[in-house]
Amino acid sequence: MRILLWHVHGSWTTAFVQGPHTYLVPVTPGRGPDGLGRARTFDWPDSVIEVPPERLRDAGVDVVVVQRPHELALVERWLGRRPPLVYLEHNAPDGQVPDTRHPAADIPGVTLVHVTHFNRLMWDAGSTPTAVIEHGIVDPGYRWTGEMERAAVVVNEPVRRGRTVGTDLLPGFAGVAPLDVFGMGTEGLAGHLGLPPDRCRSHELVQAELHAAVARRRVYVHPVRWTSLGLSLLEAMHLGMPVVALATTEVVEAVPAGAGVVSNRVEVLHEAVRGFLADPLAARSVGEGARAAVLARYGLSRFLDDWERLLKEVVA
Repeated sequence: MRILLWHVHGSWTTAFVQGPHTYLVPVTPGRGPDGLGRARTFDWPDSVIEVPPERLRDAGVDVVVVQRPHELALVERWLGRRPPLVYLEHNAPDGQVPDTRHPAADIPGVTLVHVTHFNRLMWDAGSTPTAVIEHGIVDPGYRWTGEMERAAVVVNEPVRRGRTVGTDLLPGFAGVAPLDVFGMGTEGLAGHLGLPPDRCRSHELVQAELHAAVARRRVYVHPVRWTSLGLSLLEAMHLGMPVVALATTEVVEAVPAGAGVVSNRVEVLHEAVRGFLADPLAARSVGEGARAAVLARYGLSRFLDDWERLLKEVVA
């Protein structure tokens, strides 16, 4: 099968392109948002092929996976036709939740795929058929050492995104454990929060370096209030890290008992971080539970099998 999709979400796409198909990604001269081409910081197989928009009509596309509303128009303009379409929604709805209408609602011939059951529950898809294919992760392997008595947080653009990603909660966590915040747009975060540099350090690392760096920290903190389901949380669990997270959106499903501490009581989360910093053996044990849980539910083979079934149904 020849599948057209845009390079939008690097981590998700890295898992998706591990399947048995040929994956066509648009590439434009400036490598802008609609033509990023192949990833430069993720490891993608040779089955991912860059194709300029003007060559897509002759590329033999069997099915298209769109991820943003304007891609629906790009499909018809660049291909001159509408092959079978899957609209993959990565995000929880914004706006008037739970009355937010999805961009693919009531569009004939489109199958809407959500990455969490929470998202499907919250989006109004109208008459559009929907499915849920939960995330799958390319296993980075067990890497936790916990040698550094610090907490790791992974979030992009924490200053701009503010309360949505729990940026306002970071000073409270920094009061119980020094933080290392990894992600794009984290420079100057300590100053923005009024924290001493040693209590909140920022790091912008490429993917190849990120996992090893995060796994050296004792505990992973996920302060996000509103998102789909952070892949960084699932990756931390794969690494064998104990996790401490807000009980919002799909987190309560992703982190079962024994895999970490999940609560909407901030004082409970603070106490959990203190406990893991003070007891590395307990941190190791809970981290091993987190890895076992995430491999069972978010393993790559299950993810690819689910997508294989859906794609065959869509193109049949």
